[in-house]
Amino acid sequence: MADAVYTHGHHESVLRSHRWRTAANSAAYLLGEVRPGLDVLDVGCGPGTITADLAALVSPGGSVTAVDAAGGVLEQARATVAERGLDNVEFAVGDVQALDFPDDSFDVVHAHQVLQHVGDPVLALREMRRVCRPGGVVAARDSDYGAFTWFPGSPVLDEWRELYRRVARANGGEPDAGRRLLSWARRAGFTDITAGAGTWCYATPGERAWWSGLWADRTTASVYASLAVDGGHATASRLAAIAEGWRAWGRHDDGWFLVPHGEVLCRA
Repeated sequence: MADAVYTHGHHESVLRSHRWRTAANSAAYLLGEVRPGLDVLDVGCGPGTITADLAALVSPGGSVTAVDAAGGVLEQARATVAERGLDNVEFAVGDVQALDFPDDSFDVVHAHQVLQHVGDPVLALREMRRVCRPGGVVAARDSDYGAFTWFPGSPVLDEWRELYRRVARANGGEPDAGRRLLSWARRAGFTDITAGAGTWCYATPGERAWWSGLWADRTTASVYASLAVDGGHATASRLAAIAEGWRAWGRHDDGWFLVPHGEVLCRA
C-alpha cells in the first residue's frame, strides 16, 4: 500500500478553513442522495462540520460514522457534534485505504478533500466501494490546484501554487485531484458514475481577508511550511515573502479567487 504524508497538517490556519465547510457549501452534489434512515460513512471528517450536517439530514433513524486518520482532530469533531445536540454519530481512527468495516456496511460513503492526500486514491475508492451497500452511493469531492485562478494576477501566488504542488507530490499526494476523480473512479471498478464540478469563490472584503489570511499563516506556520523547508523546496525567508504576497492580494479591492473541485457520485 502506498503511503502519503498529509501536507496540510492540523495547524489552526488549516482548521480555520475546515471549520468553514458545510454540507451546503462543500457537498451540495451529494445532498439529493441523503435522507432520514440512511447509514453514512464520512471519511476524513476533520473537525466534523460536514459530518454534523449529514447526521442531521439522516435523522431520525440514520447514523453517521466519522473516520479520520488523525485521532486528535476527532476530539474537535466530537465537540462539533455535541454542540449540535446530535446523538447519531460514532467516531473512529482509520485509513481510507484499509477501512476497518465489513462489506456492505453503509448506504452513503463520503470523502471530501481526501483523495488528493492519499498514496493510492484508486485503492481508497475500491475500499469505499467495498463498504457501500448495493444501490448506495460513493461520493468524492477534491479541489484542483492547477485550475485555481485569481485576479489580479500575482507572480507570488503563481510561485505559491507551483511550490504547493511540488511539496504535495513529494509527500505522495496529487494536488490536481479534481480532474482525475472520474478516471480514478473508473479504475476502481465503478460503472455508474455521475461526474461534475463545484466551486468556492472568495470575492468580498471579508472573504478575501479570511482566505488570504489563512493561507498566509499556513505558508509560514503549518506542517506544510515545515515540509517545504525540510524537503528543500523553499527557504523560510521565501515562505515569508509568499505569505506577504497572500496578504497583499487580500487587500486588493478587485481581488477574486476561484477554487474549482471535481465531484463524483458513484452508484455501488
